[in-house]
Amino acid sequence: MPVARLPKLTDRTSGLLLHPTSLASGPETGDLGAEARAFVDFLAAAGQSWWQMLPVGPAGYGNSPYSAESAFAGNPMLISLDRLVDDGLLSPGDRDLPRGTQLRSAFATFRHGGGDPDHEAYRGEARGWLEDFALYRGIKRAHDGQQWTRWPAPLRDRDPHALEEARASYTEEIAFVRFLEWRFARDFRALRSYAHERGVALIGDIPIFTAHDSADVWQRRELYTLDEKTGEPALVAGVPPDYFSETGQRWGNPLYRWDRLREEGFTWWIERFRAMLAYFDAIRLDHFIGFVRYWEIPAEEATAVKGRWREGPGAAFFDALAAAFGTLPLVAEDLGAVTGEVKALRDRYELPGIKVLQFAFGGDFGSPDFLPHNYPRRAVVYTGTHDNDTTVGWFNDPGSGTRTPDQTEKERRVALRYLGVEDRSEIHWKMIRLAFMSVANLAIIPVQDLLGLGTEARMNRPGSDLNNWSFRLKPGALTPALADRLRELTEIYGRRPEA
Repeated sequence: MPVARLPKLTDRTSGLLLHPTSLASGPETGDLGAEARAFVDFLAAAGQSWWQMLPVGPAGYGNSPYSAESAFAGNPMLISLDRLVDDGLLSPGDRDLPRGTQLRSAFATFRHGGGDPDHEAYRGEARGWLEDFALYRGIKRAHDGQQWTRWPAPLRDRDPHALEEARASYTEEIAFVRFLEWRFARDFRALRSYAHERGVALIGDIPIFTAHDSADVWQRRELYTLDEKTGEPALVAGVPPDYFSETGQRWGNPLYRWDRLREEGFTWWIERFRAMLAYFDAIRLDHFIGFVRYWEIPAEEATAVKGRWREGPGAAFFDALAAAFGTLPLVAEDLGAVTGEVKALRDRYELPGIKVLQFAFGGDFGSPDFLPHNYPRRAVVYTGTHDNDTTVGWFNDPGSGTRTPDQTEKERRVALRYLGVEDRSEIHWKMIRLAFMSVANLAIIPVQDLLGLGTEARMNRPGSDLNNWSFRLKPGALTPALADRLRELTEIYGRRPEA
């Protein structure tokens, strides 16, 4: 099938936000197989141009996609079991086994069969990060999953002799990790081709910071603010106290040594983008304000209160990206303390910023920027994000977190007045319509909002470790009638480029 015309961020379009783990592929997690292709078919039937995902790296602490063990690797839990069966690496009878057992079984079959030339080609393509990541995973498994700073000092500090011994000792595990990454890449590229044939483009997500317990930090310690002896963070990332938290947010990620990254021409970041652009057509750049200024917290501090602002890499960083890639297909996640400098950097490179409808009706100082009548065309509007409650949950909130019952009721009244309605039913469709009718070039709707699900379907609760990243679609939830209804709104508000 020929590739259809693909959308650009400057087109008037729309799409859906759904992480592949949320697909209804199996008992443990969604993957890149038949259900992912079915979701692409739903997007096409509904007239949608984009599928936005969360980060697709190997999830780390708390199963968070924003805490990956590598900035380059893919999540093996997303490997398609359907394609393993189709390729003869897994028997249909193995489908009831735990996913980890299935992947080990497929690897054993692959090894017995003598390999695949495509696997060797992939190893060459990914050599800049794959071997170190595979070694990291091999050592980590041999040491009961302990973070790298707790490994024996020679391995922690990457003594060449110790690393060679580890490669020889963990050959089988290293080969297994290579196999998993190859299969992930193979599956993702097949899915991307399938989407392109149907006129659907993919939006990925790059977290600004990396996890401390990651192959990236272990491999390139000199790029991070770490204790030189132990490798533990000396300074960590977060945001200062604000309307939402009296103590701010202490994320705990090690901070970059931007001076060293600048000295090497931001090569590590350029390679990171290159790896992502092999999978995605556009990228949401997380915590964009951190490239202008970032909150530096001493690692020994339990909260973010005793931090300070430090200057980010600014235009030099984006100039380096532009020199490497030309036009930057980026969405700037410019939520938070947006200063004039943040806006200037975003606009200098003509990057669309983000507008969240759930932020439009409160009393904080930023609300006017989120009201649709104030949007610029160069923007992406969401009903909510992965960090928000669902629209139904937000609207029906009896008062929790940072909002009192009086505040939530006031927001409901303001929202209904803005919408020009008194009927409180189907608030999710009213908000979807509001997003679609806005002048923002791109409108993205979380699938939970499309389905009108409540708080129980929320993807993430910042500051909580309970039940995050676990939302799953029910089989058959995305019906033809739902596609027709969404397509009608898409056509009414001119968000189908081909029309």
